[in-house]
Amino acid sequence: MKTLSPRLVKVACVPIVFLVGLAFFSARLAGADDGGKLRIICFGAHPDDCELQAGGVAAMWAAKGHKVKFVSVTNGDIGHWREAGGPLALRRKTEVEAAAKILGITTEVLDIHDGELLPTVENRRTLTRLIREWKADIVMGPRPNDYHPDHRYTGVLVQDAAYMVTVPFFCPDVPALNNNPVFLYYPDSFQKPNPFQPEIAVSIDAVLQKKLDALGVIVSQFYEGGANGSADLLPADPQKQKERHQQVRDGFVRRNQSTADRFRAKLEEWYGKDRAGKIKYAEAFEICEYGRRPDKAELAKLFPFFGE
Repeated sequence: MKTLSPRLVKVACVPIVFLVGLAFFSARLAGADDGGKLRIICFGAHPDDCELQAGGVAAMWAAKGHKVKFVSVTNGDIGHWREAGGPLALRRKTEVEAAAKILGITTEVLDIHDGELLPTVENRRTLTRLIREWKADIVMGPRPNDYHPDHRYTGVLVQDAAYMVTVPFFCPDVPALNNNPVFLYYPDSFQKPNPFQPEIAVSIDAVLQKKLDALGVIVSQFYEGGANGSADLLPADPQKQKERHQQVRDGFVRRNQSTADRFRAKLEEWYGKDRAGKIKYAEAFEICEYGRRPDKAELAKLFPFFGE
């Protein structure tokens, strides 16, 4: 007599009542009317990554009534030259919560130690559940080639979730998504094994000041320099403090200007040559092949900003 493998036994033993309830709940979700509003979830390794990479488009989506959530996969508890542990984790959580209020979005910080993120099955389950619970249309995250292990493994975990969000018996406590979201990468400058190649570039000229204000409240990382900062960055003189804040803000202006210049050709594809030539600041994103592969028409619906 053949015996079932432990894996099959585990599936076979799921109560029928639970399966019926799961199917009913999934059907309700599939038929839910969200008023045509998009749902976007963005993952970053640390409390500041999402704000840096997608703060502009997040503010633009939020202004149109779409639902955006930023998730920091680690708590950032070693990301400072002077502070560490629980107090720093709490401080960084407070910072991104203040940034979220400015952007008009939701934020969450997972309680995983900074510098210790691993692409485990449990962490894969956590991200899968978060994507399903948010009922995401769009999922964003870093590419898995990066100098920081937390960035790399956040990218791997998001990639791993890109298929698993549709598999009913993976994390069966949260209904699987009927439609795979569009998964997108943030830009980076790494060339090996392959360079970042965006499918979409978005002008953030209209919301640049809001993005700068949001980044401005993440004091521990930018004004104070984070893990690689020092006391030298903290002048005692009030005028010098103002100059330091302006220096940081100007750096972010240049960063977003550089993105527009770097991907000017892609901006031309979406805005036309005349309009693209006038765009000063941008954010850009590459489609992950593991999620849904939208065409340009669908991308225009997911990023409903180009006609403005």
